[in-house]
Formats: sequence, structure tokens, C-alpha cells
Amino acid sequence: MDLMQPFTDPASVARYAQSTPQKVPGFADLHRMAMVLLAERAPEAANILVVGAGGGLELKAFAEAQQGWRFVGVDPSLEMLDLARRILGPLRQRVELHHGYIDTAPTGPYDGATCLLTLHFLGRDERLRALQEIRQRLKPGAPLIVAHHSCPEGGEIRRWLSRSIAFANETQLDFAAAALSASAMAAHLPILSVDQDEAILREAGFHEIALFYAGFTFHGWVAVA
Repeated sequence: MDLMQPFTDPASVARYAQSTPQKVPGFADLHRMAMVLLAERAPEAANILVVGAGGGLELKAFAEAQQGWRFVGVDPSLEMLDLARRILGPLRQRVELHHGYIDTAPTGPYDGATCLLTLHFLGRDERLRALQEIRQRLKPGAPLIVAHHSCPEGGEIRRWLSRSIAFANETQLDFAAAALSASAMAAHLPILSVDQDEAILREAGFHEIALFYAGFTFHGWVAVA
């Protein structure tokens, strides 16, 4: 299974801005909460690193809410970066976009960082390395906000994914179809447990790790460099 296919296929990219908010409970509120958690520690003229910036939806939300912030975004999909440029419109003046992975991002240092709906595509070792690279680019005391698929402790990932998929279907609740999709996702996405995700953040050098968001399989944490 090509995990990059939805982010390079023109039809999928064209639907991204509409379909993603349907899939993620409280999508707009997640962005606002992330902005609040960044602003708690970041200065008024902050420089923020956005990892997995393709699509531009969180960049747009942050830039509209914080007029003094500037952003560096990195993403491995050229098609998604093109979408981000279109979504941002005139806000692009405050955003510097880079094609590639976290290694591609300038070293900063940054006043804060986000990595939303991205880390569940990375296996444990890749995830740890990505978080370490982000940590190296942050100023001491800078916040990191992450959110992605993560399995509640004691939960069965396929059942939780089925619930997430059923939620995303606004026309009908088809649990049988959701279960089939959930099995495919569970087989190909390296989804970790909540405890494992928190342990990796600690191993990467972050502290003050706290869960601030949960919606079915989606979980979000704030941590401090």
C-alpha cells in the first residue's frame, strides 16, 4: 500500500480541504487549540515550524489568528504544497514552504512547532528520529503540538478505527464497510498506543507532555522542548 498515494493523486488532493475536516472530530477546534497552546509560550513575532504542512489548513488557521507570526512549513508532497499555496492566498507572504521531510527544514531555532495528522504514517524508529529532529530545531522551552491516530490503552485498534471511519461518513452509518476499511488501515498504518506515543515524546527529549485532545482514534499532545 502506497501511503503517499492520497497526497499525490490529483483527485484526492482536490478533495483534501473538504474531506479532512469530515474525518477528524473537532478539526477546526483542534487547530484553534494548537494555536492557543503555541501562543501560551511563543512571542508575538514568533517563528513557527509546521511539519506536514501540505494542504495548508493549519497554516491558514494559525496565520489568520496570529498576525505577527511567520512560518516554515515542510511536506514531502509537491501536490499538497501546491494546494497549501492556493489555500493560503495572500497569507503566503508569511510562509516559507519546503519540499521534503523534517531533515529539509531549516535549523531555526523556532519558537514552536506542530506536526498534525502526520506521525501515524511513520514507524516507531522513524517517528522517534523525526521528533528528535524537531526537538533540535526548537528553542529551549518552546512548545510542540502533535496530533494523529493513536490507540487508547486497552483498546482494540480496528474497533476504534471503525468508529472513526463511521464518524466520517455523513450520509449513513455503515459499520460493516467501516470495519473493512479499518482492517486495511490497521494493516498498513503503524499506529501506536497512547502510552507508546507519550514514551517516544519523552525519549526524543520533550517534557511536560500532556494530552489535550481526543476524538475516537485521534489524540493530540502538547510537549515542551
